[in-house]
Amino acid sequence: MNTQGAVDLSSLAPDGQAGQASAPAGAGAGAGAPGAQPGQPAQASGADSWVISVSPQELQQVVQLSSQVPVIVLIHGTDADSERMRTSLEDLVDAQQGRVLMAEIDASSPEMAQAQGADQVPVATAFIGGRPVGEFDKSVPQEQLGQLVSQMVQLATQNGMTQALPPQSKRSGGAAEETEQELPPLHQKAHDALEQGDLDAAQAAYEEAIRENPGDEDAKLGLSQVQLMQRTSDVDLNEARQKAAENPDDPQAQIAVADVDVLGGHVEDAFARLVKFIQLHQGDDRETVRAHLVELYSVVGDSDPRVQSSRKQLARALF
Repeated sequence: MNTQGAVDLSSLAPDGQAGQASAPAGAGAGAGAPGAQPGQPAQASGADSWVISVSPQELQQVVQLSSQVPVIVLIHGTDADSERMRTSLEDLVDAQQGRVLMAEIDASSPEMAQAQGADQVPVATAFIGGRPVGEFDKSVPQEQLGQLVSQMVQLATQNGMTQALPPQSKRSGGAAEETEQELPPLHQKAHDALEQGDLDAAQAAYEEAIRENPGDEDAKLGLSQVQLMQRTSDVDLNEARQKAAENPDDPQAQIAVADVDVLGGHVEDAFARLVKFIQLHQGDDRETVRAHLVELYSVVGDSDPRVQSSRKQLARALF
């Protein structure tokens, strides 16, 4: 996992237990979520929400909930970048209607003084099954945040996590709902199919959207992401990594690991793996990997700074 820009919260987890995925104490109690709700609602009244505010000491309990649904832990300040990222993620998480939970930690709290790198905010870490699966910060463009949340839901679905939590809090209603734009019908059809784990139906919807409008860039991006999910749906990560390590000259082995890394949020690792292969090989294998790398650029998004950086590295490898 690429930890650049991450905040080390291990010192805040009780008894060194961070990362375990056992159910929290009191699981199933009460009429709310499966498990005691750590922290306080992010907003006091309004629409249902799946965003909660927690203290650093409650981090372990929040991570344990990722055995039921994906969890995003957002460490934020009061700066403009934090507010922008926080608002966007709150809207995206609530749009999933319980398929994702977000816990917010205020970086200005006294407890955060113990956390190494706590001044590097905003930063978010995604957890599934008690383990971190990716992290991102303010360098991720706003339009990419929705894709990251959707990928978390899909990854959870592939791992058998299909339940939805009941609302965890209330937030002020109105603004986000009024400004939310309705998706085009075929895009909505694809989105609904993804939420149901039906990748074939999502692919068909995006392909139909592209046939109707060949210039539909959002549909092209969505199709690329769905195809990535299809390629990785039956891949065993450990086996794929072992095969790639044992067969460094096998382009398909390297591509398989890169695909899984992109889906899991390790975008820079995936790009670096394929660029290195291109540097060391010639002929058809090199072209196969180059073409696949360009396809992964489209999955992540051309405006993403990680894509822009990798394109420069690719140019140096080729020329």
